[in-house]
Parts: sequence; C-alpha cells; structure tokens
Amino acid sequence: MPVTMSLRPPRVPIRRDAGTWALQGALERRGLGPVVGVDEAGRGACAGPLVVASCMLKPGDAAKFEDLTDSKLMTPAARDRMYDIVRKRALDYAVVVIPPDEVDSRGVGYANLEGMRRAVAWLKVQPGYVLTDGFRVSGFTAPSMAVIKGDLAVACIAAASVLAKVTRDRIMGELHEELPVYGFDEHKGYITGRHHAALGEHGPSAVHRWSYSNVASAGLKHGLRPPRRVALSVAAADVVHNGGSPRQEAESERGGARVG
Repeated sequence: MPVTMSLRPPRVPIRRDAGTWALQGALERRGLGPVVGVDEAGRGACAGPLVVASCMLKPGDAAKFEDLTDSKLMTPAARDRMYDIVRKRALDYAVVVIPPDEVDSRGVGYANLEGMRRAVAWLKVQPGYVLTDGFRVSGFTAPSMAVIKGDLAVACIAAASVLAKVTRDRIMGELHEELPVYGFDEHKGYITGRHHAALGEHGPSAVHRWSYSNVASAGLKHGLRPPRRVALSVAAADVVHNGGSPRQEAESERGGARVG
C-alpha cells in the first residue's frame, strides 16, 4: 500500500549555474536520488486519453539535453527528437495511458492523480525523491515535492512532459485516421472552433469524454445519453439533467479549455 511521505523539501544549497538540473543535483547531493519527474498531457482535452509519464535522468547528463524544456513550447519536430533522446538516455521512465472511459468513470482529477502514482510505481528503479509539476500528490512510496511550472524549471519533469505529450499526440494522430471528421490531428482533442463545430455536426464519438460539459451538450443535441461509465462534472450534470446549455462549453473538472 502506498505510503504518504513528507512533502517538505530538504534544506540544500542549489547551484544557480546548474539551471534546470539544479534541484535534482541538490537532492542527489543529500543522498535523495535517484530523482524522478512526473507530468501529464491531455488533462484539459475533451477527447482521447490522459497520458502520464515519469522520468529519471542520469546525473551529469545535462549536456545531452540542452534543448529540453516544457514540451508545449517545443515544435513537433523538436519534441520528437527529444523524445528519442529521453528514451535512449534516461535512467528509467514509465508512460501510463488512461483511456477516456476511465477518465469518465473516475473523473479527470482522480484519474490524473492515480496515473501519477502508477507512473512512479511502474519504474524499475526505486526513486529516492519525486518531483511533480504544479500541485502536490500524495501516495508515492518516496518523499515528494510540487514544483510550480516544473516543466520549465526542472529537467526531469520536462523530460516526463515530452514523453507524455509525444505519446498522446501520436495516439490522437491514430484516432484521426479512424475518425477524420473531428480533426484530431490538428487540435489533439482540445476545444477549438473546428472541434466545437465537428461536435455540433456529428455528436460525440466513442473517444470523447462525456464527463465534460461540451461533450454532454453535443450528445444531447443528437439525442444521445451519456454512457453508464460517466462520473459527470457539475457543469456536465447540469446539461444532462436540465437539458440546458453548459455555463462554459469547454469546462471540465478543472481548466478544460486550456491547450497543453
């Protein structure tokens, strides 16, 4: 059973010239390595899976990752190159793909937290410390700490973000081949004008998340009801039970309209 560890970071000097490797280096000097970073892709999308990745980078390997940063700031070609480098040079990594039906049945927030725990548990190398992007997560088997804008500030979190985003983008590309009318190759399941129009014209597909209000609204307009798996968000529940319009078309349990 996972044990919740203290989230208070150790007091260690951080070398400013170490850049995005500074925190990892500080933890390792205190004997708290190996350090693993965790990040996700697809939390705000209303279609497709949620993907969570964990990644351990080797100490002293910074020169091989000069172009590593938040995956959302990289071009697709740069992300693909970095993806290959991370997979080749990482000490260890794991990628968890959470399908839309699990996101619906558990809720995106719970699915995200559980995915992070799985991504760490699936590592072959036991971590000494876990760094997460943005918010605290309990239930790891090692001490952990949240880092604000971690995918910009910490190399191992940025590497995890690359693994998660490239994996998810490739899945959405495959889904586009099966369901071209939605344009998944362009927006990757996030809400854009084209995606909104396609939902209105065709209704939700099997890979859309019915727990999101805009999907529930589009489904009702096509005479569909949400599958039993759905744990509706408050906004989506309003749409289903009252037959009205959602207060925010792209609302999910949290920040459904953002692109990441």
